[in-house]
Amino acid sequence: MMQRARPIDELVDDPSIEPALRARLRRVLEIRAFASSDLGLPSNGSYRRYADLDRPFVVWNVFATPELSMQLRQWCFPVAGCVSYRGYFDRAQAEDVARSLRAEGFETYVAGIPAYSTLGWFDDPVLNTFIRYPEGELARLIFHELAHQVLYVKGDTTFNESFATAVEEVGVERWLAARGDPDVVNAYRAYAARRAQFVGLLRRAKGALEQVYAGGGDTEARRAGKQAVFRALREDYAALKASWGGYAGYDRWFAQELTNAHLASVATYHAMVPGFRRMLAAEGGDLPRFFDAARALSKRDKATRDRLLLAPSPDDPSG
Repeated sequence: MMQRARPIDELVDDPSIEPALRARLRRVLEIRAFASSDLGLPSNGSYRRYADLDRPFVVWNVFATPELSMQLRQWCFPVAGCVSYRGYFDRAQAEDVARSLRAEGFETYVAGIPAYSTLGWFDDPVLNTFIRYPEGELARLIFHELAHQVLYVKGDTTFNESFATAVEEVGVERWLAARGDPDVVNAYRAYAARRAQFVGLLRRAKGALEQVYAGGGDTEARRAGKQAVFRALREDYAALKASWGGYAGYDRWFAQELTNAHLASVATYHAMVPGFRRMLAAEGGDLPRFFDAARALSKRDKATRDRLLLAPSPDDPSG
């Protein structure tokens, strides 16, 4: 991946590059400059080069849970610590691992991932896997990955991903305000509203499953309760889709055989976002001060972090 990367400054002046891609790469340079100048994100070599990997995703992550639990299996590594997934550059290898885990009794979800962060160890490039995203989504992704370079806690995936998601959300809000393009703003707001409703739907289903699994009863009773929750989830999605006027952007996700692992993986990225947004508000919206507060919190024990960040918020629409 790193060997394929070329400086974007060179590519935007290369006549052999298609005009649409050159225009998008110019926009990336603007987003990248804004990330450091206005958001306080690292000013380094990340997202200043472009690579085409000739595949749709950079990695495939394997998530796994027991049949009657929402607890994600952990994998531990020297640099990243313990994380709630395992990534593979080869999809076939990821699918093989998932099959092996299912043979052990786990439920699995193999998710294609468009980007990942090396946590500042290398200069991460912009990739073909996300360069064609609509502008707001492209900015969101770059801000998210750069946020991992600001703060990363070994062994706490939910903290790390929720922090980066909170940064991406406020970052893209500010980017769109600075851009002042009504078409881009409206397109992103529609996307963000649907995404928030989708995530809320899954988080509520996850909560319902946690109640089923914690409620006692024999295995068959809990299995029946589980199936009822997944049936209700699909019905709720059908109603949500109708309220969107038939927008089908999440149909592919619901076309899968859904498992605990699907729902748990989504919660990993969003569970603590309301808590981090409260922290940002307490700092008056000042991102550098928020980063300092988050770093201070990261030094406290996990139980304290969880208690402070997972406290219910009346303003959290996802329940």
